Amino acid sequence: MASHDPDKPKDESPPTEGGVSRRQVLNYAWKALAVGLLVEAGWTTYDILNPQPSGAFGGVVAAGHVEDYPEGTVRFFQDGRFYVASTGGALVALYQKYPHLGCRVPFCDSSGRFECPCHGSVYNLRGEYIQGPAPRGMDRFGMKLQGDRVLVDTSSVVEGPPRGVSSVPSDAKGPSCVAGPGKGQEAKPT
Repeated sequence: MASHDPDKPKDESPPTEGGVSRRQVLNYAWKALAVGLLVEAGWTTYDILNPQPSGAFGGVVAAGHVEDYPEGTVRFFQDGRFYVASTGGALVALYQKYPHLGCRVPFCDSSGRFECPCHGSVYNLRGEYIQGPAPRGMDRFGMKLQGDRVLVDTSSVVEGPPRGVSSVPSDAKGPSCVAGPGKGQEAKPT
């Protein structure tokens, strides 16, 4: 049976050849891991509190070139949540969100208008109010040209024009995408 020295603590391991015990090595390892965890937590907190623009919604989004937008063109940008429409010789970036209750307002190719499938509001190519329960026109984003490139800044929303503002024709090109006979559009005689 091994002898036991009552003055020596039980949990102390004998020193290794270099003069450091296993317990000391483990203590150093735990301290190093704790410091690494604190550094990682600090770095993660910094990244969360200082996000970088992603080039998608909340930042500046490249929306192609000016020549991509002949008169009457509407293009949707999923990552930026907006449309770019060309009408009246100018471009406008329209937020997809319905100003009344937040639905996505799609563009209807057949009528040439933006039509809300949720509540029936209708807007012209510039996002100006035509009809429905919406309080105003579609909200917008700031745009700028860099050379011939179109850049849309989705970091802040600009409130849409009030009801009654109409700077481009608002007549439908054809049938509505959401309203059928009896739902806001008269049936055509046959």
